[in-house]
Amino acid sequence: MKQQELYIVSGASRGMGEAIARQLLGLDHIVIGISRGQSAALTAAAAELGVHLEQWQHDLSQPLTAARALQSWLEAQPTGRFSRATLINNAGVVPTPGPVESVSLEELSMAIRVGLEATLLLSSAFLRATTALGRQRRILNISSGLGRRAMAGSAAYCAAKAGMDNLSRAMALDEAAKADEGAAIVSLAPGIIDTEMQAQLRGGDPSKFPDQAVFANFKTSGQLLSPTEAAAKVLSYLGGANFGTTVLADVRELSAG
Repeated sequence: MKQQELYIVSGASRGMGEAIARQLLGLDHIVIGISRGQSAALTAAAAELGVHLEQWQHDLSQPLTAARALQSWLEAQPTGRFSRATLINNAGVVPTPGPVESVSLEELSMAIRVGLEATLLLSSAFLRATTALGRQRRILNISSGLGRRAMAGSAAYCAAKAGMDNLSRAMALDEAAKADEGAAIVSLAPGIIDTEMQAQLRGGDPSKFPDQAVFANFKTSGQLLSPTEAAAKVLSYLGGANFGTTVLADVRELSAG
């Protein structure tokens, strides 16, 4: 049986997640997207290339179901099927910009569940079900500069990304203790990307979101990367020989080598 590389991408139905999954499609790759919806464009691209793509529909604001499904699927795969396995935790939610008391409890809960709890549970399921692959395992968590600096009107998103960063650091310490058997883990800020999330921020109410004009300027001044461009930078970093040596990284500052 010819071995293949496995890639699991959360939030793969749109935006940068969809672009990442699209660029990963290949004859020697198995790509699994985990999202609330499905991407017809991604399905069409896989069919045109004749490659293996699965799109699992799970609401990541209820991440236990997705994590259990991932663990069960991985444990059911034949030994030796994969030469390497990679989990890319990309899914995230930006609530309506504003102070926490102006945002619904439901939105705040969703932001933390999708952005942090899903990352934790999917990572746990992935690591426990792929131990046989040892060092041939990678987790790439898509973070943000807002996980490393606070911004008014974005408390839940900042908290989710800061939690993701420290979760990544702690998991990396655990994996380092396994010597040659540990997985490589990175929390990567991907730059400023022209997605629905950015549109939501630049469309925020300035009276509740003081940095609204900053995000509007990103668009008007041409500072935003397209999802395709951002995905290419992220995957270039993922493919670097030194991936995992720096846990908290930023594509604008570092190269994986």
